Amino acid sequence: MASFPHPGSVTVCEINRDLITAQSLSDGRAEETYGKLLGMVFDPVSFELGPSPQQENEQHEGGDMGSVERKGLVAMLQVAVKGLLHPTDVRLLSEIDLQGVSWHQHRHTIAFISGPSQVTIRDYEDKEEKEPCILTSDSQRNVKALDWRPNGGKSLSVACRGGVCIWAASYPGNMALVRSRGSSLTGSISRGTGTRWTLVDFLRCGDDEQISALSWSPCGRYLASASYDSSSFTIWDVAQGAGTPIRRGLGGISMLKWSPTGDYFFAAKFDGTFYLWETNTWTSEPWSSSTGFVTGATWDPEGRLILIAFSKSSTLGSIHFSSKPPSLDAHLLPVDLPEIASLTGSEGIEKIAWDGSGERLAVSYKGGDDNYKGLIAIYDTRRTPIVSASLVGFIRGPGENPKPLSFSFHDKFKQGPLLSVCWNTGFCCTYPLIFRSNVLPLV
Repeated sequence: MASFPHPGSVTVCEINRDLITAQSLSDGRAEETYGKLLGMVFDPVSFELGPSPQQENEQHEGGDMGSVERKGLVAMLQVAVKGLLHPTDVRLLSEIDLQGVSWHQHRHTIAFISGPSQVTIRDYEDKEEKEPCILTSDSQRNVKALDWRPNGGKSLSVACRGGVCIWAASYPGNMALVRSRGSSLTGSISRGTGTRWTLVDFLRCGDDEQISALSWSPCGRYLASASYDSSSFTIWDVAQGAGTPIRRGLGGISMLKWSPTGDYFFAAKFDGTFYLWETNTWTSEPWSSSTGFVTGATWDPEGRLILIAFSKSSTLGSIHFSSKPPSLDAHLLPVDLPEIASLTGSEGIEKIAWDGSGERLAVSYKGGDDNYKGLIAIYDTRRTPIVSASLVGFIRGPGENPKPLSFSFHDKFKQGPLLSVCWNTGFCCTYPLIFRSNVLPLV
């Protein structure tokens, strides 16, 4: 039977398909349940809420990216099909997973959007300092998304107005290098280790465009960025500071997702179309949805299929590739989550996240009745022969009438899925999902 958190309680973790709850965030249940198993506790991080996308009311037409410099391998991306731009209503942003929280791939360090123009970083490996570090800069305006750079040390990309901020950690005797054309502004200092976060580069976009989607290639060399009110996205060779704009079809871009192997690339638009690209020759196949635009997308660990959520459906779609890269032959299969409608009374799926092992799926949904609104559903998933999901239970956040703003898994946490959620009540909470052989001490 699925675990249900009663009103007034808060979820702490999962232990073998049982979602453990507590009466408050500070009653010691985390240490009693998973702390002894994992050797550490992920304390919640508080933050102050900023204005919602609807309140910001910022609509700007997408700029002409044709003047962006083209260098190196990205020069081969000359496949743009030009069309008229259709600026997107900024109110639709509230329905998109804008990647507001991100875990570092190889460290227990989390970054999340904590204000209209600021990012908070919490390093759980720093035993001396438990206070988070807050990144601010005059260049970092209207933050919409963030993503850690793979294989790039402690380097973080932040999507904002006018471009992408690239931050890097500096340590005593090992200072981060700032590009000559980059800003000289720095972040705050982590007092425990003397770590300083430096704004090492600013990838500038034309016409002060609002960047709202980011995705790194798995190798960490290339960064894809896009705006919700532009029909093109840009592939940056970050070391060179050079980008190439790519355009297919009309409509603003809602989401970008590079596959874990780097062979494929996913781009979705607000008009209900989305594109699957293969990155060997950068060709693509268009797809069209009759159930609204894409609100969430997540690859499986091997990059052989992608799960997609749509704005007008309570059923997920899974796109399976029929043959090896660079083939784009694929077919779409439904992934039913009947409890979303039957238990919650929801109006449809909102956001999704899939952990790096492919065994846990987190789903938020629109609406819901008084008992189930604002919860996150956790599913046990299987991928053979096709994707199937079994409901484990629901996660409830802290505070009054909590609702998830964004959430993400730590894909390389060895002890099992580790889900972090930013709640509208002003807390970023982390939930270890422990089952089977994952209950091993940290090494």
